[in-house]
Amino acid sequence: MKRFLLATVALAALSAPAAAADLATKYPVKAVPVPVFSWTGFYIGANVGYGGDSFNYDVNYFGAPVANLGLTSSGFFVGGQIGYNYQFANNVVLGLETDLQWSDISGTVDANVLALPVLSAGSSIDYFGTIRARLGYAIDRFLPYITGGVAYGKSSTDVTLLGVPLFSESSTNWGWTIGAGGEFAVTNNWTFKAEYLYVDLGSSDLTVAPLAGLTINQDNKFHTFKAGVNYKF
Repeated sequence: MKRFLLATVALAALSAPAAAADLATKYPVKAVPVPVFSWTGFYIGANVGYGGDSFNYDVNYFGAPVANLGLTSSGFFVGGQIGYNYQFANNVVLGLETDLQWSDISGTVDANVLALPVLSAGSSIDYFGTIRARLGYAIDRFLPYITGGVAYGKSSTDVTLLGVPLFSESSTNWGWTIGAGGEFAVTNNWTFKAEYLYVDLGSSDLTVAPLAGLTINQDNKFHTFKAGVNYKF
């Protein structure tokens, strides 16, 4: 009986390390696949920015150039955008975006007599928008891109004498735009973007004094820097 008990204890002692070794063995666990972010889809958003450059005026007398004047422009703008992106297997992203901004980009010059503004003249960009293609390369949640397309907007020019309007004219023009930017996906739905655009809305022909043969050709060109947020569906 004693021999049987001793044999049982010895067998248990020998098998314990083996069991412990089996428990300590780590078997490989299959990793759960992490979903990869994709830029494909529609989005809508809002933006705010600052822009400006200069208004250039070519003054003509009966069609002959007589002077060239420049007026510095600057101001803020706010608006919104909507678009669609498609991300290819090689991470190239191709998109189309359209936006519209209400603008305070303007410039004014005053002629003062005894520190009083007697004559005031200036121009402004009342609103502008673009329809652009975007070409980028996705680095996971970061998307640097270049962009370009057509632009449109309304410009106004006003001249007052002692606060009384002498001349006021506005026009809506089409032109072109080009720029670059970067967008970052904060979540799977919300993204943040920063963008630079150069906008050229062409020129406006202003008839200041038709009987006197005085006309002005006004250039509408400006730079914009903006930040915005998008909601991706």
